[in-house]
Amino acid sequence: MLSQFLQYLFSGVTVGAIYALAGLGFSIIYNSSHVINFAQGEFIMIGGMATVSLVALGLPLWLAIPLAVLAAMAVGVLLEKLAVEPARDASVTTLIIITIGASIFLRGVAQVVWDKDFHSLPAFSGEDPLHVLGATLLPQSLWVLGVTLAVIVALAWFFGRTLHGKAMLATSYNRLAAQLVGVDVKRVLMISFALSAMLGAIGGIVVAPITFTSSEAGIMLGLKGFSAAVLGGLGNGMGAIIGGLIVGVAEAMGAGYLSSAYKDAIAFVIILFVLFFMPNGLFGRGGTERV
Repeated sequence: MLSQFLQYLFSGVTVGAIYALAGLGFSIIYNSSHVINFAQGEFIMIGGMATVSLVALGLPLWLAIPLAVLAAMAVGVLLEKLAVEPARDASVTTLIIITIGASIFLRGVAQVVWDKDFHSLPAFSGEDPLHVLGATLLPQSLWVLGVTLAVIVALAWFFGRTLHGKAMLATSYNRLAAQLVGVDVKRVLMISFALSAMLGAIGGIVVAPITFTSSEAGIMLGLKGFSAAVLGGLGNGMGAIIGGLIVGVAEAMGAGYLSSAYKDAIAFVIILFVLFFMPNGLFGRGGTERV
């Protein structure tokens, strides 16, 4: 039925937009440092949980959101300065273990600061669903899509029009050449972690009214964001966006037409398929050094 198909499609595109933001975070850090940051999911969690806490303290949502994003960005910068930068010349395996360790540490801190319970945010503009050809669409889903589109446009402007953005692009193409023309690559790496944390936090905030949030919420969202980044081509921003939408829609269709028991497995099946048959992803450059 058309209405059923549209229902699954709306659900898939909504969650796929969050995977796209997470995938963009992976791509930004990978481009600037060739580090795969498996703590990306914790940025999503921090954004959602910090917003919930600030709203519970009585702050209006419009103030709680930017403060939560800034908190996540601060965590991202600290992660880069305290964990990644000191091990800059370490092997790929060591860097992966460091980011996995950081993920576990941040999750543990979150459980101490907050708790293990699920929390929700109020919908940004009401909860009365919209009806489209027999399917229903929550207003919050439009917020997710609209915010994701706005972030993508803002990032395109940042990389294309600002000095810091162009420095990040130069570093991603050739780190040594960028250093030789005066680019501060350490600063670029710090900005990349801050940007990645911002993307994760925004995703965690806009999706919290739909899926709830908890100290464990970032694990699966981060891994599925990684799946999106790998599918699109690790390091390719547009590929991460498209990969996120594909993973989200495939997940929703699989859960709807097959079984919800396979929902979380679909993203990992996609990763395995890509690694076996398309190691550079849909839009990745050949000859990638660190995957």
